[in-house]
Amino acid sequence: MPKGLNVPPYKIKMVEPINLIPKEERKKALKRAGYNLFSLKSEEVFIDLLTDSGTNAMSDNQWAGMMRGDESYAGSKNFFHLKDTVQDIFDYKHIVPTHQGRGAEQVLFPLLVDEGDYVLSNMHFDTTKAHVELAGGTAKNFIIDEALNTDKYHPFKGNFDVDKTEKFIKEKGKDKIAMIIITITCNSAGGQPVSLENIKKVSQLGKKYDLPVIMDAARFAENAFFIKSRVQEYENKSIKNIIKEMFSYTDAFTMSAKKDAIVNIGGIIGIKDDEELYNKVRSQAVPLEGFPTYGGLAGRDMEAIARGLKEGIQYPYLKHRIDQINLLGEKLKSNGIPIQYPVGGHAVFVNAKKLLPHIPYQQFPAQALANELYLEGGIRGVEIGSLLLGRDPKTGEQIESPFEFLRLTIPRRVYTDSHLNFVAESLINIKDRVDKIKGLKFTYEPDILRHFTARLKPIE
Repeated sequence: MPKGLNVPPYKIKMVEPINLIPKEERKKALKRAGYNLFSLKSEEVFIDLLTDSGTNAMSDNQWAGMMRGDESYAGSKNFFHLKDTVQDIFDYKHIVPTHQGRGAEQVLFPLLVDEGDYVLSNMHFDTTKAHVELAGGTAKNFIIDEALNTDKYHPFKGNFDVDKTEKFIKEKGKDKIAMIIITITCNSAGGQPVSLENIKKVSQLGKKYDLPVIMDAARFAENAFFIKSRVQEYENKSIKNIIKEMFSYTDAFTMSAKKDAIVNIGGIIGIKDDEELYNKVRSQAVPLEGFPTYGGLAGRDMEAIARGLKEGIQYPYLKHRIDQINLLGEKLKSNGIPIQYPVGGHAVFVNAKKLLPHIPYQQFPAQALANELYLEGGIRGVEIGSLLLGRDPKTGEQIESPFEFLRLTIPRRVYTDSHLNFVAESLINIKDRVDKIKGLKFTYEPDILRHFTARLKPIE
């Protein structure tokens, strides 16, 4: 392929019309939504970068599989296809399907977390933190310091600070630690990958203190791609073999299949070989998700996941995806928009703390920037910062996030480079008037996962 060309390894067979509504209508829509982009109607959005979760375009092969759905309540053949696929890719013995990633967390976490326990992670995402707290635990993050400097290059900013993690285990005692969660890629830190060396060290730490090591595997394929492309030792290894090695160091995983399995719904709990834990998970899944061979999914959904898992680990597809995200990131960076650098997987994370220094964290600068981008170009992004992080569950005080990110999340196989260039130009247009953007305050604040349904208004 000629240098500099990022040609998709697929062709388009179906299109969906999108419409940029007039700016006055966007203003009315945003006010009606309580300045929370989650509450917009989809037809009010021109380019939707809210999330890559379930917003992907499935292939003709996946759609064909949907027609082969076996909707038997128990023992669906699609479940066994999914199980065989997981065993082939991950070398895990057991799976239980769930309706999505948070379904996997709500089944697994109460089996491992007791009241007062700590759960350690490189950096918890919002739903993971919420399920830790609902199970009675406290979430603690141990991301490396390099991740906090958004301008500094580091190939694996999602890495654990292993020394700080071990120090915490020693201080609290291993009996107060429920588990260690490795999030790949690390969403809250900017979609940043975790190195195999770091995964191995965390695994060794888990074995040393007899702690289960769980993988949050939503973006496992993207993490494997970064290992292949950034570590010389792995440049000639297949994505599949890198995945096998990554997961050889963990005991179980939770997965939102709505990301790297390129589907619209679904999740998985994987158990490597712990029969006792597997039996507990199966029993817990029945009242919460459904029978263990469907877990809240139709047979056709499981078939789409099985096929999507195979498609999602293909190198040409992954390279095009990451190159496309990098194209957006580099255009923003070269035009003076501060981002988490280097660009990670699945999204470009704009540093709103640096772009809007006049708005304090209590007034949610990244949410204010997200609203302004919607008004500018009908583009829906999402805040990853103090609004998402929430309050201290014990004191009720607002926690200051180490990051105030506007996440521009790219659905898989949905948008072209032209769409992303429009996004970049829209954000660049805002740059000269950022000092006029106002912070926000609550008019309604839910207790749990507040950013999904909260209502806000600009501070006059």
